[in-house]
Amino acid sequence: MTEPSIIQRSFQGWKMWLSILIGLSVAGWMLFSSISEVRFIKVADNTGSYSWKDSNHNGLVDTKLAAEFIPAKNGNYREETLSDSLTEIQWSNTSILWIFFALVFMVGRDFFYMLRIRLLTHAELSWKSSFHVIMLWEFASALAPGVLGGAAVAMFILNKEKIDLGRSTAIIFITALMDNLFYILLIPFVFVFIDAAQLFPHQAFNAANVQWVFWIGYSVFVGICLFMFTTLFIVPKLATGFLKIVFSLPFLNRKKEHAIKTGKDIEASSKIFKKESFGFWLKVFGATCASWTSRFLVINALLQAFLNLGIMDHLLVLGKQLILWLLMRVSPTPGGSGIAEYAFGELMVTFSQSALLLAALAILWRLISYFPYLFIGAVLLPRWLRKK
Repeated sequence: MTEPSIIQRSFQGWKMWLSILIGLSVAGWMLFSSISEVRFIKVADNTGSYSWKDSNHNGLVDTKLAAEFIPAKNGNYREETLSDSLTEIQWSNTSILWIFFALVFMVGRDFFYMLRIRLLTHAELSWKSSFHVIMLWEFASALAPGVLGGAAVAMFILNKEKIDLGRSTAIIFITALMDNLFYILLIPFVFVFIDAAQLFPHQAFNAANVQWVFWIGYSVFVGICLFMFTTLFIVPKLATGFLKIVFSLPFLNRKKEHAIKTGKDIEASSKIFKKESFGFWLKVFGATCASWTSRFLVINALLQAFLNLGIMDHLLVLGKQLILWLLMRVSPTPGGSGIAEYAFGELMVTFSQSALLLAALAILWRLISYFPYLFIGAVLLPRWLRKK
């Protein structure tokens, strides 16, 4: 009998339950910190207790920066937590129904991700294994800065599910290619129906700067798509050559042989994927479109829970989410935290002038789309590592 590995020994018996407890505690602390975080909300008719002062001279109202707000008898800002926002909004049966739909859309998002990973592995992964892969992938993405995501962890997870590393890398490349392809194809479609002036924020943000960031980011995604497509379907040897260059660096040189093997595995996987039918890729891209549509419809459902939006309003919400998603992707914070909530309020101000309602909707959105993965991952990861 072979001796248990370090990972196995680390997650045996009480150690596994301790790991789960620590993970849940960290997730709970992050949730509590988010809900209890103090921010300053603008109020009408000078009924607030604070006035804004641009202490850092950036021209922006930093609603979470206490130094920007000074006590004032007839101020136009008041102090409150996000939990206050949740308790003060008006709830109804319709609100609860649309929040339920938002939860359904979140489940739909992950279901179609699972379907896609099963398609790409030719059903070598069971539904249970696919669930583990997607949940742990989302967990890693929630903890990693938005600009990095959880792709590296996803390769490790797939590899532990008996998919060789080169093929795992190729699969992650394809998922990223499909995600980016959906994004870059949807942008021109959105701009056909919606004027650019309606999509970009025009209050606290400098609209011109945001547009520059957006179009630079869009160009980067187009470049990434072209590179991935070329690597996977036209010049697979490009992957091996790229890895050789990177792992020739002195501090990576000892892993060079392993990297070259991974490159060769990517080449072999590329040959397999190039033989797939058009119908196969249509299914994979269809699952990608369904997953992203479900992801975006979460915010639509939340807004509809408290506002009466028309069809064109919902199209505008979808368009604004493309801006929001890009801002989250370039965020240096875990899961885009902070940036996501702030950008949400700035982008959605078109639909409601109530800062209170927008703050409440922002935290509801994160409660549904972000925090569940922290708790699921905290429970799932130690058990999964113990088995794998």
